[in-house]
Amino acid sequence: MKFSVIIPARYASSRFPGKPLADIGGKPMVVRVCERAAQSGALAVHVATDDERIARAVRAAGHSALMTRADHASGTDRVAEAAALLGLAGEDIVVNVQGDEPLVAPALIAEVAAALERHREAAVATVCHPIRDEASFANPNVVKVVLDAKGCALYFSRAPIPHPREDQSKAYRHAGLYAYRVGFLQRYTALEISPLEKIEALEQLRVLWHGYRIAVIVSAREVAPGVDTPRDLDAVRALFD
Repeated sequence: MKFSVIIPARYASSRFPGKPLADIGGKPMVVRVCERAAQSGALAVHVATDDERIARAVRAAGHSALMTRADHASGTDRVAEAAALLGLAGEDIVVNVQGDEPLVAPALIAEVAAALERHREAAVATVCHPIRDEASFANPNVVKVVLDAKGCALYFSRAPIPHPREDQSKAYRHAGLYAYRVGFLQRYTALEISPLEKIEALEQLRVLWHGYRIAVIVSAREVAPGVDTPRDLDAVRALFD
């Protein structure tokens, strides 16, 4: 199983500016993500950024950094530019690991890549895990996904889906870890932004709206959350103390 990892990391953030450089146990968060990704069995790990400060920190730690445009609308668009800069072939598999996921499991990165290899009909692969509490099910910051009989995504939403009209239905939280074939990445950047994507603020809905399939693996264990806020950062720092 051959795949590369590209980590999109931008400095600007409305909720947490400079987040990729936040210190976690003496290292920038983005470097912690690189270390996890390097343990996944990937052929190579690259950070795609628009900020020289991030690039310098990554290179100082011995990892690869690529400078990309500052005007990308999404992390996927940034990953697509990085794949083009690297000259990757259309059938090559790239895993998009978010730059704010310092607890990402290396084995899960490899599993998502393998899922895309298995599902030849899918353009993208991602991961989810069961939701076990009502608060998470109702929380709009917890993205939910419903699956078809073959384990592909039917829909992603911030709303509580599927609605348990009578009995409690099995619900899944989507985790933002994606595998793509490079050829699809290049097509994705030219796709029209979908109305559903705008409503839900979920870029993966662009993939479904244009008729492409997303394979979803169900992790028995909860996927570690990312760092969205300074409070999240405090919780992650405590695990490295």
